[in-house]
Amino acid sequence: MYLSTVSRPATDPPAGDRPRRRLAGVGGTVLALGTVSLITDVSAEMVTAVLPLYLVLGLNLSPLAFGVLDGVYTGATAVLRVVGGFVADRFRRRKLVAGAGYALSAVAKLGLLLAGRSVPAIGAVIAVDRLGKGIRTAPRDALITLATPPDALGRAFGVHRAMDGVGAFLGPLVAFAVLVAVGPNYDAVFVTSFCVAALAVVVLVLFVRERPAPVGPAGGTDERRVTVREAAGLLRDRPVRRLVLAAALLGLATIGDGFVYLLLQRRADVGLRWFPLLAVGTSLAYLLLAGPLGALADRIGRLPVVVGGYVALGGTYLLLAGPVHGWPLLVLTLALYGLFYAATDGVLIALAGPVLPARVRTTGIALVQTGQALAYLVSSVLFGLAWQVWGPRAASGVAALAVVVALLVSVFLLAPLPGRSPR
Repeated sequence: MYLSTVSRPATDPPAGDRPRRRLAGVGGTVLALGTVSLITDVSAEMVTAVLPLYLVLGLNLSPLAFGVLDGVYTGATAVLRVVGGFVADRFRRRKLVAGAGYALSAVAKLGLLLAGRSVPAIGAVIAVDRLGKGIRTAPRDALITLATPPDALGRAFGVHRAMDGVGAFLGPLVAFAVLVAVGPNYDAVFVTSFCVAALAVVVLVLFVRERPAPVGPAGGTDERRVTVREAAGLLRDRPVRRLVLAAALLGLATIGDGFVYLLLQRRADVGLRWFPLLAVGTSLAYLLLAGPLGALADRIGRLPVVVGGYVALGGTYLLLAGPVHGWPLLVLTLALYGLFYAATDGVLIALAGPVLPARVRTTGIALVQTGQALAYLVSSVLFGLAWQVWGPRAASGVAALAVVVALLVSVFLLAPLPGRSPR
């Protein structure tokens, strides 16, 4: 869930082009980036679908150790997100920075082959993969906003996230097919994942175009380079501070996907062979709902949709702590979890549109990502500790309570901010 903005075109389109305005909201750049994300998510979710099982059951990591590994390496790369965002803004090379991030994540898939069963080595490889994701996300979202009119941001991010969701849906299926074909050979999954990730880099290079932001005095491109002082001044802006704080609080109330699926596997008695397919249910709900919820947010306002998403997240945690078992628990949990992502991932980005200044929008996006990543570090470690000390059901109940508290405070912080795009 990352945040960005966009400026209007300097002039209105000719009358003959007005029927195409709806298509312009999800134009070529958005579709190309959606394709890149789709392919990348096939690669990423192949690994994500099997990694929790491999670490917890294959390498016998405790819940606390898994939480530390999952959270610390995400937080450890958080500051570099801001550096990547600042470099993209200063040199106006968002595509180049995003491409470097995608390439870094692709190489990390091969690193898993070399890591073997060494937990520190696996942690280092995960850190490289998360670093690549951290570097690429803010410039990618900034590219989307540069190609989208402000009243279509929700729809554009909804379409992008829906395409991303298709990749997340297919990734676990591909991993499952590989494991069925070759047996419990995780190296085959890692090699296949690398090949798919490399294809995404090729698509980015060939088909994504970078459009300069019209932020100059007369609507032209501002050629001044962004300075460190200008980027650092973001946090002196009260609306930006409220935005970053709210995003961090919401991140603090969010536990990792791996924990959710491990809990669900135990509560619903899912066979280990079928574990990679748990992510498929979430991804299916996500890809079906991301586009419609993005369009709904453009019509009724983004904050209500985001709030609804976090209500669904709280419901997910309550289900994992409650008395429901078997397939009803499986279906309800995966549906609510997918709804959470569909209602928050792209919509929260669109909500922040009017808040972040155009010249430093990529830095602002990265700043929010950093706040969430650091909060995620804390939440992963604390949830792993709570699971180990109190048990999984009590830990899930505490997580649901944390969502309620974080959501109430975040609504207080976000409500005064501009939340509805002009029509």
